[in-house]
Amino acid sequence: MVARPLIGISTYLESGARWGVWELEAALLPAGYPRLVRRAGGLAAMLPPDAPEHAAATVARLDGLVIAGGPDVDPVHYGADRDPRTGPPARERDAWELALVEAALHARVPLLGICRGMQLLNVALGGTLVQHLDGHTEAVGVFGRHPVKPVPGTLCAEVVPEETPVPTYHHQCVDRLGTGLVPSAYAADGTVEAVELPPAGGGSWVLGVQWHPEMGEDVRVMEALVRAAARGGTAASARA
Repeated sequence: MVARPLIGISTYLESGARWGVWELEAALLPAGYPRLVRRAGGLAAMLPPDAPEHAAATVARLDGLVIAGGPDVDPVHYGADRDPRTGPPARERDAWELALVEAALHARVPLLGICRGMQLLNVALGGTLVQHLDGHTEAVGVFGRHPVKPVPGTLCAEVVPEETPVPTYHHQCVDRLGTGLVPSAYAADGTVEAVELPPAGGGSWVLGVQWHPEMGEDVRVMEALVRAAARGGTAASARA
């Protein structure tokens, strides 16, 4: 039996989570993420916030990495003053995920950023964010849906070649692109909906999407990550 590629997914770390009789601090991940990895043929592993110095050793054991959605990236990481509409900082998660992104890029481990994950990828490469925009959420706690159009000739267009409606929930977006990143999909209002790092820019398989594939039925983005992980994952090679 061929081993399924091991896909690490970053998680929330929340106090006061409740289940059964318990109310405790918990590492949380919406079930859509591991479910999507399984549907795409991968094996999901949760990566709760840890010390940044452990990121390289963690990534070395993975075939692919997903930086999941979540809270706003602290604007201190891109040298901006905090907008009043920016959410409270998640400092431990920011530090851990930035270290994971840097480790994955260095080790050329396939990397997918989802929503916050795409924004964090941009920030890790020196880019900035728009701290508030309207029209990309349905309501508080409710996912919206709008079409995105891929840029021809990009990895995103190879994975999702047609204009397609996607689940969306965000109020921030990419402003100045990080070093080497190229935009690979747009919303109708001009918002960058996907970015990628071409191989010539130092990437192996690096894609960020602003939407939430884990909240829909389209598995193509995650399947592409899992295929890339199966082809070139360092951990898979070590286990072979």
